[in-house]
Parts: sequence; structure tokens; C-alpha cells
Amino acid sequence: MIIKNDVYTNLTINTLDDLKKLKPFVEGSNLKVNKTQIARELGVDARTVSKFINGYTKPTKRNRKSKIDDFYEIIKELLSKESIQIFYYKRVLWQFLKDNYNLNCAESSFRRYISKHEEFNNYFKKRRKNYDSSIAPMRYETKIGQQAQIDWKENMEFVLKDGQIIKINIFVIILSYSRFRIYRLSLSKTQDILFSFLNGGFEIFGGVPKELLTDNMKTVMDEPRTNYSKGKINNKFKQFADDYNFKVCPCIAGRPNTKAKVEAPMKLLDEILAYNGMLNYSELNQLIAKLNNRINSTCHSATGKIPVLHLKKEKDFLSELPTVKIRNLYTIKATSVTVNPQSMINYKSNQYSVPPEYIGKRLKLQTYDNQLYIHYNTDLITIHEIKNQKLNYHHEHYVAISSLTLKHSAEKVEEIAKNNLEMIGAIYKNE
Repeated sequence: MIIKNDVYTNLTINTLDDLKKLKPFVEGSNLKVNKTQIARELGVDARTVSKFINGYTKPTKRNRKSKIDDFYEIIKELLSKESIQIFYYKRVLWQFLKDNYNLNCAESSFRRYISKHEEFNNYFKKRRKNYDSSIAPMRYETKIGQQAQIDWKENMEFVLKDGQIIKINIFVIILSYSRFRIYRLSLSKTQDILFSFLNGGFEIFGGVPKELLTDNMKTVMDEPRTNYSKGKINNKFKQFADDYNFKVCPCIAGRPNTKAKVEAPMKLLDEILAYNGMLNYSELNQLIAKLNNRINSTCHSATGKIPVLHLKKEKDFLSELPTVKIRNLYTIKATSVTVNPQSMINYKSNQYSVPPEYIGKRLKLQTYDNQLYIHYNTDLITIHEIKNQKLNYHHEHYVAISSLTLKHSAEKVEEIAKNNLEMIGAIYKNE
């Protein structure tokens, strides 16, 4: 080590961190350090030598800003007390931000971020549903094509975007082997709706499983199965089971873990509460269909396989569907309708709108829950509440129809459509 004025020390400088040893000599005497030569020997800039002599320490950990920080205010608003949206799980919030705000990060990273922010983590602690972690239900698997399980997510309150609060029920049927599932939304749980949903599920499966595991819902059981009684299956449901050639297997009352394969997927439906106040009833149906498709296309955590691909294998082991004549007995009747040039369909002397791209096409119309369900092939196009009103438009349909004739900006068309709809509502409303 060379120091000017021919004064030498026995200090050894091998790294930048060793330079702090020189600070007492520089501050307590008139000695001057040949920083240029030190820099040359260490292979660094002379200014770097000065920094380390003055006590600079290279940080061992970089303080990098998380890309999730950009979403902090959005998360704060979504989890605030004023928000009508509900998030029971961190996973749901992560998925919601991915779908609606283009969040791009792994779920594990997002969970860590939420856990590090006490104000956010406390939200989920309060929302956490009670469970007994000491309970460890026995896991079992069934043969391919052997079993399906059904259930309802009942009486969920949902806020539509017009502020109306409705109670919804979501039916789910899942094949125990492939884990392929089907969700269906309804405002009620009548036996006719149950039959129609089951028939539709079997048609999508491409066959019927050997047995159907169910709880003691009243549309299936007249008397519940208990530890002391086999229970009594409803006669109409027994006839349905005979027509489709499957065995009814009711669970013992109070043992939901018996059908854990269908109980667990019901938790995923809590995701729809994140959309409180954002959707109309038709859009809510579309959200559930989107959620259904995403889950069936995602690798299942238990089996390690993708349900929609695994279903192809299970189809070959399902029993054949009954004849069309029998299936029609359990299907909610569908009426064929043609879309007129005004992009409307007729139902009981009143007209209901559809998107203009369906003008002139034949559509299928089903009615239940006081709603019109309008399909093109197998796709659900829209849903209308049945009203005693001559003309019934969805706002987005009327705007799309208006855009075909009005040569104005999108904002102007929106304004004109809004004003026209108000007048149409006032003129054609039946007292």
C-alpha cells in the first residue's frame, strides 16, 4: 500500500470493504491516500475508492419496488368497508385483478404481498370462514365412469349493477374421476329445474355415471338418510334415475365430507361476489360460464390432470344416454324464434332485444324463474326478465342497433340511445 510523503502502514487492502480501515488515518492526520493507485490495483473507479474510505457499505439486499405496488390503491379500495364487493380468499382477489386490471404476477407472490401488508391481511383474517383444522376426512377415489356428485350453492345474495339485490342458487355436478364439472345459475331450485340441469349435464358429459351422490335435498329425498334410516327417495326422482339408469346414493345427513369432491369446488363460486354491483343477470350467467370453463381447463390440484382433457377418457366408461324422447320429458321446453329486422324476438305479444348480429337467425327460447333464456345453438346469448311491456331492450343491444343507422361518434350514439330508451320505456310501458 503506497501513501504519499513516503509514509507507509502495514494495512492490507484486498477488497473495497477493507478501505474503511483507512478512514481513521485520513481524518486523524495529514496523510493522503493515493486513491488512483488503489483504484488501479482493485480495478475500480477512484470515486468508488473515496466512497468506501468515507464509510460507504455496499447493501447486501436490494430494495426493489414490487410491481404489485402499482395496484396498492386499487386493492385498498376493493377491500375497504365502503366496497360492496366481497373477497373471501386472496386467490379470488388475485384472479379478479388479473381479469380486470391486467395484474401480471404469480399467485404465490401476490399472497406474500398481501401477507406483508397488515391492513390487507387483516381483511382476509376477518373473512376467513370457520373450520376445524383437526378434521381430516378420509380420502377415497372411485372407478372411472362410476360416480358423479351434485350440490347447490344456495341463497347467495348478489347485487346487480342497477342496485337490485337478488338471491341466487348455483347448481354443480362433477364427475368424481375426471373432476369435470358443470355450473348452472337459477333463482329457484324446483325439481323441474333440477331435472333439466341434470339432463343438460349428462348430455355435456356424453353419458351417465353409474351412481349419483347427493345430499338430502327435498327435490331428491322425501325422508333424509341418517345413521338409523336409509331414507326415502322421492318417487319422481326415482323415476328420473330409472329412466337415466343410475343409482341414487344419498349421504348420511350432517356428513358433507362424504361428497367432498363437490363441496370443495363450491368455494370457488365465492369469486362471483367480487363482482357485486358490476353485472346484470345476463352478465352474471356469462361470468359463471367463464369461471366454469377456466376451472375445467386448469390442472386439478389433487389429480394433477386437466379435467376437460380427462373427460375424453371418462366418456367411454359412462352409460349411454336415454332416448331423445325420454330426455325431452325432463328438459325445460325450448321454443324456436326468428330475430326480426329490429333485432327483437317475440314472446307472448311482447318483444325482447338480442344483439344485432343475430338479425334473421333462428334462436332457441327457454323460460323459467320468470326469465327468458335466449340461445344460439348451445351458446347463451342473453337473458331478459319477463315483463308486461311491449318493447324490452337491454341498453347495450339498443346502442349496438343504433350504431348501425346513426353516423355519429360513439359518445353521441350512447347519448341518443339513452334518451330514446327513456322515451320508449315511458310510451310502451303497460299499466
